[in-house]
Amino acid sequence: MQRGLLVHASQFEDLLAVLPTLKVQNSFARIFTHSGFWKQAERIEEARFEWTRKKYGNNHHDTLTSMADLAHTYWSLGKFNAAEQLEEEVLSLRKKVLGDSHPDTLTSMGNLANTYRSLGKFNATEQLEEEVLSLSKKVLGDNHPDTLTSMANLAITYRSLGKFNAAEQLQEEVLSLCKKVLGDNHPDTLTSMANLANAYWSLGKFNAAEQLQEEVLSLSKKVLGDNHPDTLISKGNLAITYSSLGKFNAAEQLEEEVLSLSKKVLGDNHPRTLTSMANLANTYSSLGKFNAAEQLQEEVLSLRKKVLGDNHPRTLTSMANLANTYRLLGKFHAAEQLEEKVLSLHKKVLGENHPDTLTSMANLANTYWSLGKFNTAEQLQEEVLSLHKKVLGDSHPDTLTSMANLAYTYSSLGKSNAAEQLQEEVLSWSKKLLGDSHPDTLISMANLADTYWSLGKFNAAEQHQEEVLSLHKTVLGHNHPDTLTSMANLASTYRSLGKFNAAKQLEEEVLALQKEVPGDNH
Repeated sequence: MQRGLLVHASQFEDLLAVLPTLKVQNSFARIFTHSGFWKQAERIEEARFEWTRKKYGNNHHDTLTSMADLAHTYWSLGKFNAAEQLEEEVLSLRKKVLGDSHPDTLTSMGNLANTYRSLGKFNATEQLEEEVLSLSKKVLGDNHPDTLTSMANLAITYRSLGKFNAAEQLQEEVLSLCKKVLGDNHPDTLTSMANLANAYWSLGKFNAAEQLQEEVLSLSKKVLGDNHPDTLISKGNLAITYSSLGKFNAAEQLEEEVLSLSKKVLGDNHPRTLTSMANLANTYSSLGKFNAAEQLQEEVLSLRKKVLGDNHPRTLTSMANLANTYRLLGKFHAAEQLEEKVLSLHKKVLGENHPDTLTSMANLANTYWSLGKFNTAEQLQEEVLSLHKKVLGDSHPDTLTSMANLAYTYSSLGKSNAAEQLQEEVLSWSKKLLGDSHPDTLISMANLADTYWSLGKFNAAEQHQEEVLSLHKTVLGHNHPDTLTSMANLASTYRSLGKFNAAKQLEEEVLALQKEVPGDNH
């Protein structure tokens, strides 16, 4: 019914300003919001907010609801600063009118915390969400659904802060309580399962994530139906984990199915449909289908500019993804030009210290490296590292990635000793924060082994590479692309050490495994 109304409603956009009643305005706004037509929803909600404020005053319930709805639409449009300003006003007024502990006040606090997270203000988010959780437990009880939502939101923030173990622990508690309070098949329980699977993924527990996501998908189909938007999200999440496990063909098949259903259920231009297209393009890249990825990413970028606007964060993400594909295709100058534009827009839209801005700087530095501009890359990477330490802390995973990128550039500049020192620091932090077997820890070990090799420390390189290979086989499986890369690197080191038979045996094993599963282990 709502999809049919949308087609009818979109034909009368010019009449939105004269919709007869507040109830009708609310209905149209909801239709546009659920269908991803946020610009149209914004027009209605701005008019509705002004009307309610003029009629009822700033402190009336309907006015505050209108403000909150408008703030949410600003957030959906990527207007995070406008959303923040409005949500802070709503929160202040609700505290004044309803009190600090009223459920609507707690909702406002939760909404504001979510916007803080989008603005990269993770510490402020954490502080506010911990306050919301404490008040929710006091006012509503430990097992109230809103309390469980507060716990889940806090766990997501822990992930943003790189506190993956704390996130995992909290999400396991949320899931247990959801099953107890709401039942195994309740949609909120399925969401909790999906969140826990994401925590497993962040910890590099891809097999555990896969198992849980397959269970979520099965239950979503049973409870919500094959075509429900949440079922499509479950499929998309599982596809991402398949990619992490090197199952690229399975990921591609699932993502093509998600995209087809998204177009059918939500429409060609819905933001979630565009996300499905972007995910499929990333999988095409993983499969080496760079031209197909480029074509799809250009289509996504064009549609996001049309639907969301040139400056929306998701539009900027599309630009960054396309630039990365340009780099993979060897179109370094096109990548450089696009990434410089992305960086400029990120600074303008999100601020110079936002995590996404720092990611843009890092991507541009990688392109400078690809163009042989090692000194320029070095300078930019040192700036990124300094800002990551300032914004996220010395031990955040993004900070460690910045250190690893800089070390790689040091190697390219012949600064092998500086690279070695930095990589040893990265490896030490990775083991401490993520564990010995986390994929990122294994990458750190492999990078350090490469530097040992460059320094002629072949025995140290061999020791690290043998450990990396053993762990890759255990964590990711014998046929995973990263496992095969580890085998090839070790074979090269064996040759450097004069162990030609061992090198030949390992190289033959790599070739045999590549022939076994050529698609999934491109």
